[in-house]
Amino acid sequence: MSEQSVKGLMSEGNIWKQLLFFSIPLVLGNIFQQLYNAVDSIIVGNFVGSQALAAVTSSSPVINMLISFFMGLSIGAGVVISRYFGANDRQGVSDSIHTSMTIIILAGIAMTFIGVLLTPYILQWVGVPQDVMSDSIVYLKIYFYGIVGVMIYNMGSGVLRALGDSKTPLYFLIFSSAVNIVLDYAFVVYLHMGVSGVAWATLISQCLSALLVCLLMMKGNASYQLRLRQLKIHPSTLSEVIRVGLPSGVQNAIVSFSNVIVQSNINAFGSTAMAGCGAYTKIDGFAILPVTSYSMAITTFTGQNIGAGRFDRVRQGTKVCLTLSLITTLLISLLLFLFGDTALSIFTSDPAVINYGHIMLTLLVPGYFLLAISHAISGVLRGANRAATAMIIVISCWCGLRMAWILTSVPIFHSIHVVLLGWPISWLVSTIIFILYYRRGHWLPTETRGAQ
Repeated sequence: MSEQSVKGLMSEGNIWKQLLFFSIPLVLGNIFQQLYNAVDSIIVGNFVGSQALAAVTSSSPVINMLISFFMGLSIGAGVVISRYFGANDRQGVSDSIHTSMTIIILAGIAMTFIGVLLTPYILQWVGVPQDVMSDSIVYLKIYFYGIVGVMIYNMGSGVLRALGDSKTPLYFLIFSSAVNIVLDYAFVVYLHMGVSGVAWATLISQCLSALLVCLLMMKGNASYQLRLRQLKIHPSTLSEVIRVGLPSGVQNAIVSFSNVIVQSNINAFGSTAMAGCGAYTKIDGFAILPVTSYSMAITTFTGQNIGAGRFDRVRQGTKVCLTLSLITTLLISLLLFLFGDTALSIFTSDPAVINYGHIMLTLLVPGYFLLAISHAISGVLRGANRAATAMIIVISCWCGLRMAWILTSVPIFHSIHVVLLGWPISWLVSTIIFILYYRRGHWLPTETRGAQ
C-alpha cells in the first residue's frame, strides 16, 4: 500500500487487461483459501476415515453461514474505499479503513465466544448424525477459536483490493496454505491428532495470514496506513459501510442459511451421503472461484469508475466480466465432466462416497454458467450502490425459492437428487431476473441513463 497504489486505479486503460490481471490473483488467492478446508478433508479422509471426513465437511455450511454476514460488511467496506480512492479522497480512505477494521475486530471477538458456546446446539440443529457428532463439535469449536484471524485477513484483503492490489493477499495465502498443509500432515499422520489436528493446523495458518496483512497495512503510506491508535468507528463512514455492506451481509448470511437447510436434508441420507456431497462441495468451491473472483473484480472496477465519474466504462466492464466468466466457467465444467470422479477419489477411496459426489456433480455442473451470469451482474450492482437490489434478487431465489423447493418436493419424492436440484433451479430464476433488471438500466446513475 505504498504511493504506487495509484497504479490500482481502474478508471483509465484497457478494460480487458485490467479485469483479467486484477482477477487472476483473486482466483489464485481464493484457490489457496479453499485449500484450507479441502486439505483438511483430504488428510482426514485418507488417513482417518470417512466418518472423520463427514465430520469436517459437515461444519462447512455452518461456518459459511456464521461468517458470511461479516464478509458482506467487508464487501461494503471495499466499495466505499474504492469510491474514495477513485475520487482521490485520502481522508475518506483512511477513515473507511480504520472504521472497517474496528468493526471486524469487535465482531470477530463476539463471534468467537458465541460460536464456541453454541457449537453443540448448532450441529444438532442441522441434523449431524450421532456417529460423527463428537468429531464435528471438536472441529467447529477449534475453528471458532481462530475466527478473528479469518475475519481480519478477509477485511484486510478487501481493503487492499479496493486500492487496486489483488496480488499481495495472494502471496500471504500461498504462504499460509503451505503452512496449513505441512501442519495438517504433521498433526494427523505423525502426531495422530485426528480431526483436532487439522482444525489446529487451520487455526494457526489463518492467524498467520491475518498477522501478515495487518503488518503490511501498518507499514503503508501516510494516507492509507493502518494505525492502531486510530482504530475507531467514524459514524458517517460507519453508516456508509452499513448502507452498502449490510445488504450484502444479509444476502450472504441468508443464502448460507438456506445451504445449511439443504445440508440438513443431505444429512438425512446418512454419513456416506454427507461425506460424498461434502467432498464434491470442496471441488465445487474451487470450480466457482473464477466466477466469484470476477464478481469481486467488477465490483471494485464499478466502484472506482463511478467514484471517478467514468460512467461510460461501467457497461463496457460488465460485458468484459460476463465474457470472461462464461468462457472460464464452460472450460471448468468440461474438465469436471471429464475428470470429476478422479477428483473425488482424492478425498476417499470408498465407492459409495464417490457415487454420492458424482450425483451432485452431474446435477450442479450444467448450471454453473447461470451462476456466472448472476454473480457478474450482482457484482456490478454492488459497485453501483445497488447492493439492496442484488440482495433482494438473490435472497428471493437462492433462499426463498430453494427453501420452497425443498419443503414441497422432498417430502413427496425423498430423493437426494431432488434435494440437490434446488441449486440449479434457483440459479436459473435469479439469472433471468438479473438480466431483465440489468437491461432496464435502473442501476445506473440517473444522469447517465439517457446516454446508454
